[in-house]
Order: sequence, then structure tokens, then C-alpha cells
Amino acid sequence: MSQEVRVRFAPSPTGPLHIGGVRTALFNYLFAKKHNGTFYIRIEDTDQNRFVPGAEDYIFEALAWLGISPDETIGKNEKYGPYRQSDRKHLYKDYAMQLVHNGWAYYAFDSSEELDELRKAFESNGKTFIYNHSTRNELKTSLNMTQQEVEARLYNGDNYVIRFKTPIDETLVLQDIIRGEVKFETSLLDDKVLYKSDGMPTYHLANIVDDHLQGTTHVIRGEEWLPSLPLHYMLYRAFDWQAPEFAHLPLILKPVGNGKLSKRDGDKLGFPVFPLQWTAENGETSSGYREKGYFPEAVVNFLALLGWNDGTEQEIFSMQELIEKFDLKRVNKSGAKFDPEKNKWFNHQILMAKTDAELASLFESDLIDRGFTEPIEKITRIVTLVKDRANFTTEFFDLADYFFVAPTQYDAKALKNWKEETPELMKQLIAVLNEIEDFSSENIENTVKQWLTVNEIGMGKVMQPFRLSLVGEMKGPHLFDIVEVLGKPETIARITKAIETI
Repeated sequence: MSQEVRVRFAPSPTGPLHIGGVRTALFNYLFAKKHNGTFYIRIEDTDQNRFVPGAEDYIFEALAWLGISPDETIGKNEKYGPYRQSDRKHLYKDYAMQLVHNGWAYYAFDSSEELDELRKAFESNGKTFIYNHSTRNELKTSLNMTQQEVEARLYNGDNYVIRFKTPIDETLVLQDIIRGEVKFETSLLDDKVLYKSDGMPTYHLANIVDDHLQGTTHVIRGEEWLPSLPLHYMLYRAFDWQAPEFAHLPLILKPVGNGKLSKRDGDKLGFPVFPLQWTAENGETSSGYREKGYFPEAVVNFLALLGWNDGTEQEIFSMQELIEKFDLKRVNKSGAKFDPEKNKWFNHQILMAKTDAELASLFESDLIDRGFTEPIEKITRIVTLVKDRANFTTEFFDLADYFFVAPTQYDAKALKNWKEETPELMKQLIAVLNEIEDFSSENIENTVKQWLTVNEIGMGKVMQPFRLSLVGEMKGPHLFDIVEVLGKPETIARITKAIETI
């Protein structure tokens, strides 16, 4: 691209960052890095009524965890600062006034109560009230007042808003990188509020002014903003500014049925819709992917493939591979269905790609929290034995608890394998184990099987009660690997206890 690419993620601090917003941030990041451009974050907090304490910090912490760090933002390389809209509010009035003076906007002095009455009156006649060319000349606007009347109202401190004056009977033919040509009829659009008398701009004005002043070249955002595209395009035209290129990402859909993925879907089906755990002011906690045990690489992978693919069967990418392969033209127009089970699969793939040493370090922290202190060599060996059955490192203990705690009870279904002759066979097994010097899995297995063969003892008569004695149920990896990890004294102690208990 001939010009330097500058893209932004511009969240509002109104609560935890939804996973859909995270995907938007990721696609902006990948696009910027693909084109050696700049990815910056601007916090859009003009709506102070919806501001939630802690939400801004949450946004930055979530993106840092995922490795989507901005090149510029609050307190970092503030080339086009400030990067928080509430710190930029002194800028917007001049631009709103510029639109009024050049005829692209007007003052509206209607109260919210008056507008509510109008809406009800229209509805009673089976119509829908729209504040646009069809009504604006009959309402309390500067379009049908003298200059002196307008100035008097402003001088008296009357509440007002500044609305965009949408053109009549124009067909806008606009381009979207993902969707191609999109058309809008201006006569069907309403005159959006751009600025309020409390000194705060609405999203539409602040967003356009900031994108222009901060050099945004491409606006990559969710499909829900597509209806705002004509207004934003017309605002660029009204200011005589070059508009950026636009790309509207497909919705992330519910796992079942249609509709946008919501927090309620996660609550109902038991999966997170936020990157990190969030505790609301009322104490309600929403789960997060980090706390559920997901690796950030897994979250990045499954989000990248929600609506995009590189044209191959590849599903696991490093961040660098995603950067190299990413192309907005390979983003689908249609919504992408969220699949919580496939997301677990992604995490399993990332888990299996990590070294046993990395996984053992994570498992060791979990064990310490549970009150167990074990040599890292033992923990690493256990991880090697159980990891292929785990989607998360948080599942290791449930898969391997018998390595740390001897069974105190035995699975009822498995007790059918404990026959009348079993105690005597288990005593013989103890004698065999006591004689083994090289207590490695392979040598233990060879020695025990040789004893069974020489004495013509069926494998099932010994192996199943043997596993039951050590584990408490019929689960776990290769039996002799378990024996090696437990060691001779613990193995014999567990068999002895089983003989006494069962």
C-alpha cells in the first residue's frame, strides 16, 4: 500500500470486553502488522452515563494477555494523543459548528418529552416518526428560525442538540472491502445527533473527527456498524476530508440457531464470552477464557478462524503465520457460528504442542495451591502420561489425582474383578515386586508378565485388581508407568491396603 497503514481498535469502557470485540481488535492488529503499519487503541468514553469503573484497565489487560499490544495508546507513543475521547472533548465543538456554518448541520431545540409525544402521535396513526427531511422543517430547529431567534435561545441556555442535515433523494454507492458495493438511500435515513449542549459529542461526530485527526486509513469494525456507514461517509464529505477504507466484519453467531452471540448464551451453555473473568459492581462474576485454563494462543486461533480462513485446511497458526497470511478479502460476509467444543479442541492442540517441562511448571503451581509439594521430575513424568487426555492444564489433577493421594475407596463396578482368589494373588505379586531392583516400567512389566506366564496365571486375574489397588478405579495410563512413578514402597503399600480393605 502506498500510504502508511493506520488502524485502530476503539472500545467503550462500558463493561468487560466481549469476545466479538476481541476479534475486531485481533483483525485490526493482524492487518496493521501484515502491512507494516500502526495499530493504535483509542478509548471512546464520550457516553459518561454508561462508564463502568475498571473497564478500561480490563480492556488493556485482556489484549496484553492475548499478545495484541497497541503501538500507540494512552501513555505509549502518543503521536496523535490524547487517546481517550473524554480528554479530547474540547476539540469537537468547533467541528460541530463548522458543519452548522457550512449547512451540513443544524440546531434542534426539541425536548425529549416533545419528541416522545410526537412518536406516540405517529404510532397512533400507524406511522413511524423519523427526524429527517420529512419533519425537520416543522420542528424546533434553526432551519425555520431567524438567526436572532437561534442566538436568543443559545444565550438563554436552552437545551439543544446539533443534528446532521441528511441530503434528500440521494443514492450513496459505497465500497466495503469485505462486502463489495453497498447502497443506501438518504431519504430513508434520520438526522443523527452529532453534538449535545452538555459539551459532549455523540459517537458519530467524535469517531469521524478522531479517525481523521489520528490518521486512520482503514476502519475495520463489526457488522453492527454498517448502518452507520452512510452517515460517516457523508460526514467525511461534509468536512471535505478523504474517507478511510471500510471493512465490516461478520457477526459472531450463537452456537445454536441464529442471532448474535451474547453473555446469556455463555451463561446458559456454560462457556465464557469474555477473555478474562469480570466481576460486576453488584458482585456478579462472569467467567473468562484465561481463568478457564485456555492458552492465549488458542483463543487467538479460534477467533482468527471465526469468519476468516487462509484457503487451506490449516487450523493452528502462530501469531506470525496469521500476520503473514491475513487478508481482509478472505473474510466471509456471512456470520460465523461460535463452537465452544471446537474451542476446547484448539486448546488441546496448543497444549500438546508445548513441552512437558512447560506444562509441568503450570501443573506444579496448581499442585502447590492444592497443598502438594513434589519433585519437578515426578510432575513432568506424570504430565507425559496424562496430557493426551486433557484439554486444559487445570484438568491434570483430576486425571492424575491417584499419583498424589492413595485411594480410600474403590469403584463399585470394578470390584467385580476382585475374586475370592485375588488376595492370595496380590500377596504373591507383592513378593515379586519386592524382588525387583530395576524399578523401571519396562523391567517391572517384563518381570510380572514372566511370573504370570511361568505360573500359568491369567493376565486379567492380576492386572485389573492391580490397577484397582493403585488407582481406585479402572482408569489411567499404562499400568506399569503408574507403578514406576509411584515407586516400590508406595505400590506395595497400596496393594496391601487393598487386600485389607476389600
